Amino acid sequence: MSKVAKLAVALLPVAILTGCDGDAPAATQAAGTAAPTAPAEPMPVMGDPVTILAFGDSLFAGYNLGEEEGYPEVLERTLRARGINARVIDAGVSGDTTAAGRQRIGFVLDNAPARPDLALVELGGNDLLRGIDPARTRANLEGILQQLQQREIPVVLMGMRAPPNLGAQYQQDFDGLYTELARQYDTGLVPFFMEPMANDARLIQQDRVHPTAEGVEELVRNSLGEVVDALPDGEPAS
Repeated sequence: MSKVAKLAVALLPVAILTGCDGDAPAATQAAGTAAPTAPAEPMPVMGDPVTILAFGDSLFAGYNLGEEEGYPEVLERTLRARGINARVIDAGVSGDTTAAGRQRIGFVLDNAPARPDLALVELGGNDLLRGIDPARTRANLEGILQQLQQREIPVVLMGMRAPPNLGAQYQQDFDGLYTELARQYDTGLVPFFMEPMANDARLIQQDRVHPTAEGVEELVRNSLGEVVDALPDGEPAS
């Protein structure tokens, strides 16, 4: 599976995960209760191959994880264990803002080994880190969605949430843009992609920002239903 260069840049402060300044998220799940992302007995892979483009930042790039522990790799294994003949292209670049993503989406699509049947768009955390105006974030995401729409590639948008220390109006404007864009461009939506990490501190690396390998498994589990639903002839995940 092709890999995009991974820059060692932290994505966002832990406040984005927790909704409070400087505090690590409380572990609210009992030990050993995390649900597996794949069936215990994998199903035989069947059907036409489907190509998924995982387009995002360090949450897709697998920051500080093994080669096969990133979200795209785990998602591919999980889908194949369900019998879906999936290939997931890792197009995550650590440190990317929505502006950087907008600049490179055309290049990525032009140079993809196959035309994607689905694109997962996961960007916005680095905009929060920089306090970028939500209107600019929205415009950049629109630019990305428009290019995908022009190529008739369906999308699942991975939502982010702003920390309260940026102000109530900023939080309202930023949090609402993902739902509005999903409705406007008729995309799938994971309302808060990082929700599993916000609920369990054990899923976060020591930098208090990025998911552990177990955290990635939970991110995949949390978003799997929306991904499967958006695939050609997809059906709801069980």
